[in-house]
Amino acid sequence: MYDRRTRWYLARCLADAFLAGAWERRHLRDRAGQALEPAPAWVAPLIGKVLTAYLHPPRDRPRELARFVAFQLETAGWRSPRDRPQVRRWFLPALEMGRRPWPVPELSSLDALASFLNVDAGRLDWLADSRGLERTVTDLRLRNYRYVWLPRPGGPPRVIERPKAGLKAIQRQVLHEILDWIPVHGAAHGFTRGRSAITGASEHTGRPVIVRFDLEDFFASVSAGRVFGIFRTAGYPEPVAHSLTALTTNAVPIDEWSAVPRPVDRTPAAAHYRLGRRLATPHLPQGAPTSPALANLAGFRLDRRLSELAAALGGTYTRYADDLTLSGSRWLLGQTERLRATVAAIAREEGFLVNHRKSGLATRAARQQVCGIVVNERLNVPRGEYEKLKAILHNAARRGPAGENRSGVADFRSHLLGRIAWVESLNPGRGGKLRAQFARVDWDP
Repeated sequence: MYDRRTRWYLARCLADAFLAGAWERRHLRDRAGQALEPAPAWVAPLIGKVLTAYLHPPRDRPRELARFVAFQLETAGWRSPRDRPQVRRWFLPALEMGRRPWPVPELSSLDALASFLNVDAGRLDWLADSRGLERTVTDLRLRNYRYVWLPRPGGPPRVIERPKAGLKAIQRQVLHEILDWIPVHGAAHGFTRGRSAITGASEHTGRPVIVRFDLEDFFASVSAGRVFGIFRTAGYPEPVAHSLTALTTNAVPIDEWSAVPRPVDRTPAAAHYRLGRRLATPHLPQGAPTSPALANLAGFRLDRRLSELAAALGGTYTRYADDLTLSGSRWLLGQTERLRATVAAIAREEGFLVNHRKSGLATRAARQQVCGIVVNERLNVPRGEYEKLKAILHNAARRGPAGENRSGVADFRSHLLGRIAWVESLNPGRGGKLRAQFARVDWDP
């Protein structure tokens, strides 16, 4: 009986040999004979099982084929030590793209991927962190990410994983030339061209009841395995999908997480522990340009199931990043607990966890907000936000803008213009009044 390590070693060798040429019995037997010495007696029946299982060569799935061969070798053995085959030659498999549901670039090999990204094989290997250095090394020069921890009241810190320039440029290319071709669910309004917080909020205007849910650690909850599945679904062969996954996921270094103070209270401590577990394994890094698109794609099944749930209840569902919103008639008031339990169960089955502490319900008797936008009768900015901005502009016109920049914003003028534009997009009348006040501010030093 072959031990597990030997089975996998022989299986990889044979799978590569089988995929290196014509998918016919005699050619498979010839290449197997060139790959192993001496040629084992079990090669012929093994080839028969391979051809029965795979009518066509699985050229986009070399690892799957190797696993199949390894499983068949569990019952194979030898009569004496000299009958144990040795690997004499490694073949280079001829890989191909699988079925492409979308017009993504055709990249059938790691060489093709390296050429597409305009890097050599060594650079691609480094950026993909094939040696797993990011998690263990202490020399910052050997890492592809920089880390920033932002405290959050009542919960674990928010970790920002910022890719360095070289990796960030690669990720942007993957985003715009691959991921942009893959459509997200219609309920997703965040990080999607043609949709925004405004389009998402508009779906819930004038609804009697709005129920909001928040997903805990949205990006960190998306594992490398799910990202790999996205690239495989796009048609990329296993080695290319593995490399693309490695380029777009990350595992936070041990010393970085160890330096974060642990909360004392029980609830934040539990959330802190869960976040640490997620960050310790490859996940979508918050700060990488590819993460929002991949998170949307990873949430496709979640969006589909919750959209169907909302439709069954006569309501509407949308998602903006980790904010889920479901609205409908007053009938939902009597189903609130059941609805919350159902949504939490669906999210859990799809790999996410609902943060009940940040979830809530609102009727038209109170202010209803979706993504910070008031939706009771029509889209509007919260009155408190409008009044605060109005006061800042009034004081800036009277005393000068320097004294109103209490947060030390680098470009305070552009900052105010951005906030005014946001108000104007929701309420043109209020936005026009703010612009008139802004025109009275003297920006000359």
